[in-house]
Amino acid sequence: MRILLIRHGDPDYKHDCLTEVGKKEAALFAEAAKELGVGDCYVSPLGRAQDTAAYTLQRLGISAKTLDWLQEFPAKVQVRESEELRKAFPDTKIKEGEYLPRIAWDMVPSYYARHPEYMDREGWRDSEVARHSDMVAVYDNVVKNLDKLLAKYGYIREGMSYRVENAHTKTVTFFCHFGLTCVVLSHLLNISPFSLWHGLALAPTSVTEVVTEEREKGIAMFRSLRMGDISHLAVAKEQPSFSARFCEIYDNQEQRH
Repeated sequence: MRILLIRHGDPDYKHDCLTEVGKKEAALFAEAAKELGVGDCYVSPLGRAQDTAAYTLQRLGISAKTLDWLQEFPAKVQVRESEELRKAFPDTKIKEGEYLPRIAWDMVPSYYARHPEYMDREGWRDSEVARHSDMVAVYDNVVKNLDKLLAKYGYIREGMSYRVENAHTKTVTFFCHFGLTCVVLSHLLNISPFSLWHGLALAPTSVTEVVTEEREKGIAMFRSLRMGDISHLAVAKEQPSFSARFCEIYDNQEQRH
């Protein structure tokens, strides 16, 4: 079995749609989609993913199913509840005297690097962020729904591997988001999602591919063949947009901090 995870094009987060650059990126991906072989397609309900998928679906004359659990990983943390959390999220905005909720995984590197529990496959579940957020419940809901879908294709989660009831080489494609992609990969590859959230930067419309390996009859593991592939942009000499990355050099104020 093969899974493709396609990140949406360059986003206009305020309006939940694509920028003009994002539309061009999505169109370029659509041109490459036929050779890629997208198979059965599933789409996040959010506008930027829907808009990205639309180019491919129209180009190939196919349809896709929208799945609510493919939306960008929505877990939030309340930093007001912990002094330690205010160190982890020092730039949290305040409105009317109250700290606004933060994306649960988007902590500063200095905090993340000092707390190895976030890099542990299970340890992150007992972390300070987990205790003051809904991220464990949200994560578990995503992977539960992922495994329900994979079971329909004949791959049944048992522990950290999959029991194969129907071996095949079909492809399933998810048009979704960076944060959500990291959750899916962490479950399939059995690693902490924080290691991926902080160690990967997947460019808009990038392709991440994982496939099953059935080295023992009836037992499958997933393995990545590529992460964040943007060859469809390179062929068209289109530079990838910067979304998902942070500043390469701190003094460069034109890049995201």
